[in-house]
Amino acid sequence: MTDTDTANPPLLELDDAYLMRGESEVLRGLTLRILPGQHTAIVGPNGAGKSSLVRMIHRDDYPLAHADGTPPMRILGRTRWDVFELRKHLGIVSGDLQQRLIDEDLVDGLDAVVSGFFASHVLSFNHTVTDAMRSAAKTALDRLGASHLAHRRFATLSTGEARRVLIARALVHHPGALLLDEPTAGLDFVAQRTLLESLRALAREGTTLILVTHHLEEILPEIDHVILLREGRVFAQGPKAEVLRSDVLGAQYGMPIRVWQHGGYFHAGFDGVGPAN
Repeated sequence: MTDTDTANPPLLELDDAYLMRGESEVLRGLTLRILPGQHTAIVGPNGAGKSSLVRMIHRDDYPLAHADGTPPMRILGRTRWDVFELRKHLGIVSGDLQQRLIDEDLVDGLDAVVSGFFASHVLSFNHTVTDAMRSAAKTALDRLGASHLAHRRFATLSTGEARRVLIARALVHHPGALLLDEPTAGLDFVAQRTLLESLRALAREGTTLILVTHHLEEILPEIDHVILLREGRVFAQGPKAEVLRSDVLGAQYGMPIRVWQHGGYFHAGFDGVGPAN
């Protein structure tokens, strides 16, 4: 791949990407393509490579270069990014970030959102916070229905409340896309549905969503592209209706699985559980 500019480059493109951790290959020949506006779910069991993929996109880890020296990953057509600049185009929400902010225990909800302008976990003396930044942070919290969390200490928020603040933090740059790593992990079913409805609203407003999960019931009706991972490789990818089928999921997990739909959402259970296809 080269850095040739194109009018509408893919949001994310991987071409035969390998990622090493120590002596182990955690991603093996990963090839995928996600277009702007193409709401996508990346699905796989624990150990499939989902977290490694997120870390690679986040620029915490870097894939091996091809034999000719070219990087195997492009984001919006580019192989090189300044992380601060990248956040203006692709916001990332992860449990790792949530834990870092909890560990700091120095910020309230509003400051947690404002810290997104500096890609920092805290606001320090060398950060110049403007009125425009605070206004943008308040607007982002309002979009998530989380204005009431602005002056609550982040470390005291429930998991669901903290997740909404983190999404607001990612939105302060008005990115065209959000990468959400297991966004409903640890939430009760009411908080889960509330958060999913907020994400649906963002999708309808034009923010491209990339949802990384191992729960089919988190895949929003607005998502139509699904990538299945298994053992660090792409197992299947394509339109949701073609990929989320009992036979495909059964082959991915190596056991009989029944898939059904209800209310625009997909659900999965063991063979003999749930409605027949």
